[in-house]
Amino acid sequence: MKCKFIYAIILVCCSIPAIGQEEVKLVQKANLLYKQKQFDLSLPEYRKAVTINPTNYIAQYNLGNVLYRKENWTEAELAYNNAIEHAKSGSAKQKAFYNKGVSFSRQKKLEESIESYKNALKIDARDEDARINLQKALLELKKKRESGENKSPKKPQQKQQPKQQPKENQSKLSKKQVEQLLKALRQKEQQVQQKMQQQKTRSTTNPEKDW
Repeated sequence: MKCKFIYAIILVCCSIPAIGQEEVKLVQKANLLYKQKQFDLSLPEYRKAVTINPTNYIAQYNLGNVLYRKENWTEAELAYNNAIEHAKSGSAKQKAFYNKGVSFSRQKKLEESIESYKNALKIDARDEDARINLQKALLELKKKRESGENKSPKKPQQKQQPKQQPKENQSKLSKKQVEQLLKALRQKEQQVQQKMQQQKTRSTTNPEKDW
């Protein structure tokens, strides 16, 4: 992931606006320590500067860079937000958006990083680093979503209840029981035939009237 932190630190040394002398000294001292990679020493100097003047873009921006180096993501993003709010130029705001995007990328917060890179490119569409990082974040987010869909648990199939097999002693009848059932069926059949014969006889002796 490409980063512009050191470049921005060198720039601000030559472009500090007319602010309080104490702020100037603190920022200059902190910048020097930062360039020497003494981040632990530069951090309190930047904090003092933003305490004196929270609207100091340079102090807020460089504070975010130090916090980024220390992987203090939450405070770094807050400092970048303050830098964006108080930036005096589009270029300054663009750098803060870019570095904020890099911070999100390091945390794998892809959607947030994409939004930050887009904001940076809206200000400066020629920023090749922002464009490359945006493409990488978009590709990574696409892969992540596709991987998540493939790994999503499928609905478990319901197990079919096994059919109960009839017990052998229930399914088979004894020979005697079979004979009894057949005899009962014959008797019923004979009774039905007798009733039908009686009805037939009645219909011939007493025909219904044709109305």
